[in-house]
Amino acid sequence: MKDERFSRQILFSPIGEEGQAALNRSRVAVVGMGALGTALAHHLVRAGVGFIRLIDRDFVEKSNLQRQMLYTEEDARQSLPKAIAARDHLQQIHSAAEVEAHVADLTWRNAEDLLTGVDLILDGSDNFSVRYLVNDVALKHGIPWIYGGAVSSRGMTFTIRPGITPCLACLFPETPTPGTTETCDTAGVIGPIVQVVAAHQAVEALKLLVGDTAALDDRLRHFELWYNRDGAFQVAQRKRDDCPVCADRQYRHLHPSTPADSAVSLCGRNTVQVSTATDLDLDRLEHRLSPLGTLERNRFLLRLSVDDQHRLVIFPDGRVLVQGTDNPSTARSLVARYIGG
Repeated sequence: MKDERFSRQILFSPIGEEGQAALNRSRVAVVGMGALGTALAHHLVRAGVGFIRLIDRDFVEKSNLQRQMLYTEEDARQSLPKAIAARDHLQQIHSAAEVEAHVADLTWRNAEDLLTGVDLILDGSDNFSVRYLVNDVALKHGIPWIYGGAVSSRGMTFTIRPGITPCLACLFPETPTPGTTETCDTAGVIGPIVQVVAAHQAVEALKLLVGDTAALDDRLRHFELWYNRDGAFQVAQRKRDDCPVCADRQYRHLHPSTPADSAVSLCGRNTVQVSTATDLDLDRLEHRLSPLGTLERNRFLLRLSVDDQHRLVIFPDGRVLVQGTDNPSTARSLVARYIGG
């Protein structure tokens, strides 16, 4: 019997049989598996994209469940890494799809490895530092990418094609100073705005992957759901002849970071991420740390509550989330005290 999975999508003439075959061959990377990333990956797997690479550094918490629609209470109870939990749920939706999960912080060290070898990059991240890094890789390797952001009841999206449209650095030449822009953890977010932004990103992705570039939206889209406003801005004229990225091919976000970048405050979360110099052996750490506080363990991370205020979430790739502080010095001190370095 003929597989009916994609029959209704094939009936949509801009896709058809040829477009569906193109989707099955396509390779996509999704950066960030929070609210936008899970919605994007969900759309693509159900549409029949053959390969999806999921990249996320975080784990599922109960506060995610209101808007991050792939996850369950059981994922939060187990503190599963988001990339792993998302992969497992997506494989249950379409077992023939190849879903590759990376529990990793996207940095200058790994960005080119994780973001190349694909036809498209989708932005599901929650900070501009990562987006400028994605922009550098995409422009350097000629890979289209689709920017998206959602906070409160507002959202934006824009499709970036190297050499054709303005890039992120054309539109926003300077990285916003940390703490000056709203985040979901400072301004909140409602689920519907996530779905609106993800839907626009996903349909642009389908257009690109089936080759219908004439149908692409070349505008910067903006939505405000609660107060019933939306708009679209023509930005083609914003493509800069002097852009350091797409004109001068200077990819400064791919250069080695300074030592200060080893501790990064996660805005609005009262958490600092500290990156140690080496990988961490969770088995050895579990044995050493178990007498020092309340310890929880799964295959992917350790959680150590060191006092009533602070908790360390330890990953094998050398990252430690220090919860209960936004002070990098305090975070480094706690990591040095309990882990060393």
